[in-house]
Amino acid sequence: MTEIYHLNCVKIVSPYADNVCGHCLLLKQKDRMVLIDTGIGLLDSQLPEQRIGHELVEITGYRFDESQTAVRQIERLGLNPEHVGDCIISHLDNDHIGGLADFPHATVHVGREEYEHYMSGSPRYLKIPLQHNPDIKTYEPSDRLWFGLEARKVATALDVEMLLIPLPGHTFGHCGIAIKNGDKWLFYVADAYYLREELSDMDHPVHELAEMRADDNKLRIDTLEKIRRLMQDHPEIEIFGYHDISEFEYYNSK
Repeated sequence: MTEIYHLNCVKIVSPYADNVCGHCLLLKQKDRMVLIDTGIGLLDSQLPEQRIGHELVEITGYRFDESQTAVRQIERLGLNPEHVGDCIISHLDNDHIGGLADFPHATVHVGREEYEHYMSGSPRYLKIPLQHNPDIKTYEPSDRLWFGLEARKVATALDVEMLLIPLPGHTFGHCGIAIKNGDKWLFYVADAYYLREELSDMDHPVHELAEMRADDNKLRIDTLEKIRRLMQDHPEIEIFGYHDISEFEYYNSK
């Protein structure tokens, strides 16, 4: 049996919302755990200007709280953070990987294109989150399909099917993560959208921010259309993103 915990590991105050979250997942089987994205880390919370920089902190609107980090939340659940053996990463923006240093022995799983873009020197990425030199496993393009979308099978210590699903645009190598939960699928789409309303309201003001942050806005828009079609054709799939607090609150009210 796989236990799934929904963790909010980020707080951002932005012009579009005063409580933007960072919706991470913790999967547990016996004493083995996998974290899907990590949020802001312990050191980020303690030393934000040194690790993130004053300008990015101000532009992003981060609010820091050590108790909100994944490592502290795992401890409050009565679990041992050292048992997190794998971190599956949607993309390498700091608010998704700042907590990697809190799990220094975990293998980092990421799409090949995203890691190559990170290593290319792109100014969007901070290098500090990977300075602890974790074991990194990258995933190549695949012929496998998952409901019509390219899928790359992720190998972890857990006996659960997990797939990286390329959803490019926000970054060139941005991926969602599909998780088989019993006879159902969860599909975490990370930053493919910031707010779920983007899927139905093409004039929503958050589109302007999403366009500004996109490495390729055309690909971002194409990805939104893929998600819309998937929702329409397969309503049985549970789809949610990273930053929409209403989605996070839904899962924590169940």
